[in-house]
Amino acid sequence: MAQHPDGDHHMPVDPAGAATPPPPPPRPGLSYSAPAPIIVVPPMPPSIRLARSLWLLSLLAGAAVIVGSFLTRASHLERLRSVVDKMAPGGDANALSTSTAVVFWGSLGALLLLIVLQAVMLSGVAERRGWARWLLCLLLACQIPVMAVAGAFLVPEGDAGTYVVILWGAQLLLGFAGLLPLFLPSAGRWFRSRQNRP
Repeated sequence: MAQHPDGDHHMPVDPAGAATPPPPPPRPGLSYSAPAPIIVVPPMPPSIRLARSLWLLSLLAGAAVIVGSFLTRASHLERLRSVVDKMAPGGDANALSTSTAVVFWGSLGALLLLIVLQAVMLSGVAERRGWARWLLCLLLACQIPVMAVAGAFLVPEGDAGTYVVILWGAQLLLGFAGLLPLFLPSAGRWFRSRQNRP
C-alpha cells in the first residue's frame, strides 16, 4: 500500500493520484431451478355466466320448496298419516307415525341432497372442470323421478300444492336452460384452457 510522504497510510492511489474504488460485491451463485410460470386465468365467457345464473335460480326454486315444506311440516305430517294409512291399512299408531316421518323426511332429504350435489357441481364448473357439466346432466335426469316420488308426499292440496308444482317446474326448466350454455363452443374452449395450461 502506498504511503503518504508524512508516513500516514491512506487509500491506494493510482499513478494519476486518484483513489481506486472498492471491489464489487460477489456475484450470487447460479440457480438451476427455473421460476414457476405465471398462470393466466382466462375470463369467464358470457355463456358460463349465463349458465351459472340460470342454475342459481333453479337451486333457489328448489330450496324454496324445501324451506316451505319444512315450515309447514306439521300439516304435511298430519296429511301424510292418512296417505300412509291408505297404502298400508291396519297398522298401529306408533308404526303409522314412524312411517309418516320416514316418508316425509326421506322425500325432503332426497330433494335437499340433489340441490347440494348440483351446487357442488356448479362450483366445479366455475373452476373450469368440464366433467362437472356432465354430472349436472345426470343429476338433473335423476331429479325427475325423485320429484315424481316426492310429489305424492310433499304436494298438498289446494293453492299450496299449485305453488309447489310451479316451483318444481321452474326448477327443472331453469336447470335444462342452464345446461345448454355449458356446451356452447365458447364454453368448451374455456374448459379446455384448464387442460392446456403448463
